[in-house]
Amino acid sequence: MTRRPAGRRRLPLRSRQASPYPARVAPTPHPRTKESSVKPFKATAFHDGKFVDVTEQSLKGKWSVFVFYPADFTFVCPTELEDLATHHETFKKMGVEIYGISTDTHFAHKAWHDTSEAIKKVKYPLIGDPTGTLTRNFEVMIEEAGLALRGTFVINPDGMIKLCEIHDNGIGRDASELLRKVKAAQYVASHPGEVCPAKWQEGAATLKPSLDLVGKI
Repeated sequence: MTRRPAGRRRLPLRSRQASPYPARVAPTPHPRTKESSVKPFKATAFHDGKFVDVTEQSLKGKWSVFVFYPADFTFVCPTELEDLATHHETFKKMGVEIYGISTDTHFAHKAWHDTSEAIKKVKYPLIGDPTGTLTRNFEVMIEEAGLALRGTFVINPDGMIKLCEIHDNGIGRDASELLRKVKAAQYVASHPGEVCPAKWQEGAATLKPSLDLVGKI
């Protein structure tokens, strides 16, 4: 019989600390945004007091932002959606529509809108995705919880994804930073050959990648 060397003993396993959020998932490679297009889908949204259908065709011809969030009637989520509501008019003037998306039903979105002072400010569509089809299409589903990660996707008028950002559910997003990124995406789209450097703001200088610029930044 093999004996354990003297002085060694097994250490007890650490108990896992309880968390108010679903178990964290290891990050997986996401499709390259530049070559990814929105997959066909059909969903129902609560918008302007009505239930409306939304499909991938609804996005064509304008810029869109998909903002996935875990669930209605929660904590960080209403602060994010209210922040987006504050900037919604600015987005609209830029030709951009915002879509909030969770795995709740469109009926739950209406009930939340009717009862929450923060969500009453939301004038953009809230898409219900109870089957998780849209959430899985964008690879932000937490399968063991049936909830979405905080995924943000900027989609151009041709239905191509130009920005992808995914947060852990304990980290809220900033609508003003999203606005800056959308402006950068629109600028690059309308100015071929130019790129926006770090912390670029509207009206600031851009870069024109070339052989002459190599090693000079």
